[in-house]
Amino acid sequence: MKIDDLIAQAIAYDAGDPRRVQHFMKVYAFSHAIGQAEGLEEHTQKVLDAAAVLHDIGIHEAERLHGSSAGKWQESEGPAVAAPMLQKAGANGAEQERVLWLIAHHHTYDAGEALDFRILLEADFLVNAYEDELPREACEIAAKRIFRTETGRRFLQEMYLKEKYRA
Repeated sequence: MKIDDLIAQAIAYDAGDPRRVQHFMKVYAFSHAIGQAEGLEEHTQKVLDAAAVLHDIGIHEAERLHGSSAGKWQESEGPAVAAPMLQKAGANGAEQERVLWLIAHHHTYDAGEALDFRILLEADFLVNAYEDELPREACEIAAKRIFRTETGRRFLQEMYLKEKYRA
């Protein structure tokens, strides 16, 4: 499976919507960094990378069909949009199945404890906390309820829970 091909396809799909492209690229970068630091096996990392790129791919369909980009609609519409992209990028059956599951659950925080899943949740939260300007209290709650990896917790702590550097 070629991640660079998935990125190109996702950028083309989100043409004219740089905010969405910026979002998935940031989630991809954080999930990749966390996965590497946590020692993910190469194949699992590749699947996580693909899921991070495509995690919000259902937003346009969710808005078109449901008038909302709420998480439940992203989860329900995303896999159908992602499947042909994954196939075109050369994903095998097992890779497609796992990526589609991750997309279909990326807003369901209690859907499992698998490391790839937890990392995707953490990376998406790190980006959403900035983009949505979440208050410190939301980050403190997330630290307890969402974050499982040492790396993700460290990133959350350093980005949102420590005092800002002052010269």
